This record gives sequence, structure tokens and C-alpha cells, in this order.
Amino acid sequence: MPITEIRKAVEVKMDQSISAFKNNLSKIRTGRANPALLDSVHVDYYGAMLPISQVANVSLLDARTISVQPWEKGMGPKIEKAIRDSDLGLNPSSMGDLLRVPMPAMSEERRKELTKVVRHEGETAKIAVRNLRRDANEAVKKTVKDKLASEDDQKRSETEIQKVTDRHIIEIDRLVAAKEQDIMAV
Repeated sequence: MPITEIRKAVEVKMDQSISAFKNNLSKIRTGRANPALLDSVHVDYYGAMLPISQVANVSLLDARTISVQPWEKGMGPKIEKAIRDSDLGLNPSSMGDLLRVPMPAMSEERRKELTKVVRHEGETAKIAVRNLRRDANEAVKKTVKDKLASEDDQKRSETEIQKVTDRHIIEIDRLVAAKEQDIMAV
């Protein structure tokens, strides 16, 4: 594999790591309501376990309330039970066909716990990016060893791969800081 392809491939994989990290961050609760919070909750739909978003409309009523509108009449109680049984600590209330899911205010202690979780997720994402850097550098060294590229090309590409890595690490740090700020905002 030519060195330019190695660099492009590692950048794409690092971008995917950032996307996965953003997805993980969206599941961590802040003080505000977020419909993505219910993505991990599954409900029994005629024998199949489906995410709530596939059996109901999930939207925001206001900054602290999520609304869940089931598509079928009989699904309301099942969805309500699934949300209650989840480990999210949410208590939905039924209003006819509509379920209201108020977000309870978080204590200072819980906010600090969540910032630790966010930092841990950030470290995990950084480790993934660094592992991709290592793999790319090893692929470049193998290319040089197989006499398909010069040592100068190796040094140049290692420098460029490091720059890409640094850019992604900075992006992860920025996302962690923004999420921490979201969590700590009252």
C-alpha cells in the first residue's frame, strides 16, 4: 500500500473514531433533555426488541421534557415500562396517547460523576486514535522495509501522521471540554 493511501486511510479511521466518540457523548446525560438519550432503551414490539425511536415519535416539549408519541395505541404502557426499567433514572407520565418524560435536576455530585465518565470516554477515544497512529507508522515502516518507499518518505509521512493525530486529539479535548461545560451548567 503506498504511503499516501496509508495516510488517507488513517485519517478516515481517526474521523470515524471521533464520530463514535461524539455518538457516545450524546448518550451521556446533561441537565437538558435530549431525544438521543432514549436511543438505548428498547421496547418489546410483537416479539422483537426495537429502539423506542422505531415505534414512536421522540421529540422535545421543552428544555427539560422529552415527549414520546407511540404510533400504535397499545404501545404506550410498554414504552412507559421500558423507560422506567432502563437505568436512566427517568419517570415518564402518561397523558392520553402522549408520554411526557421530565428530566430530573442533577445533583452536584452526579454532575461530577458524569464529568469523570466524559473524561474516561475522551481518554478511550484518544487511545483509539493513538493506536491508529501506531498502526499507520508500522505500515509505513513495512513499506520502507519492502523497498517500496525511501526513509525520507518514512520520516515525512510519520510527521504528517503525527500532525493528523494531534489535530484529532485536540478535537477530542475540545469535545470533552464542551460536554463538561454542558454537564456542569445548572
